[in-house]
Amino acid sequence: MQGEKKGPVLEVRDLTKIFSRRGQPSVTAVDRVSFSLMPGECLGIIGESGSGKSTLVNMITRLIDTDSGQIFLKGRDITRLRGRALRSVYSELQMVFQQPADSFDPRRTLGHGIGESLRNSGWSSADAAEEIGKLLERCGLAAAFAGRYPHEVSGGQCQRAAIARALAIRPSILLCDEATSALDVTVQQEILSLLQTLRRQQGEEFSILFICHDIALVQQFCDRVLVMYQGRIVEEGIPDNVIQNPSHPYTKRLIDSIL
Repeated sequence: MQGEKKGPVLEVRDLTKIFSRRGQPSVTAVDRVSFSLMPGECLGIIGESGSGKSTLVNMITRLIDTDSGQIFLKGRDITRLRGRALRSVYSELQMVFQQPADSFDPRRTLGHGIGESLRNSGWSSADAAEEIGKLLERCGLAAAFAGRYPHEVSGGQCQRAAIARALAIRPSILLCDEATSALDVTVQQEILSLLQTLRRQQGEEFSILFICHDIALVQQFCDRVLVMYQGRIVEEGIPDNVIQNPSHPYTKRLIDSIL
């Protein structure tokens, strides 16, 4: 018997965010955006600075509130959660930032940062230390990196440690917000290779939302892509199809800029 088809791990419906400043016209940063992320999928969202990508991610992670619309995580409406109920969401949803050092306290070691969620979950110091070493090794770093501080490692090494930190609580979804854009091309490829390996290892238990302005990286890495322009999704599809046959003028300009 064929297995039952699984629903999306993440679904957003008509998300909207309007920023208002006294004496200035309001700005609609995200305008009725809807999409789904399926189990095991890597979904890319591309667009230039100011297109609304980061605002969208900040709403999904509940760093900022939505003005309207809904966010569903594994079918559960998380749009208005607060306090303990919201903290439970972060066991399913973790973020990797553009600047990897932003994930760590500069006064604490990488191992301390990676182990924070483990300690909060009641792990003993010995068990947490062992798990931190495994996480670092899984992300291509020696276990000894646990004793280093963020300023003592390269950008690529720090991003690997940031991914290890995000994986510590075994999330279902990893949100990468320009996670490779601050790295040089060689290190970019190493990080993408690491993420691909993690996807192969975890299959449908691990989905990625990959926010990026580089359509070539999205073509290489993502199963599907959404194109954002002025707060809206103007095009979506398989990356090769979108690149070869763009239908929206903005997508055409985006592709022409890299060819």
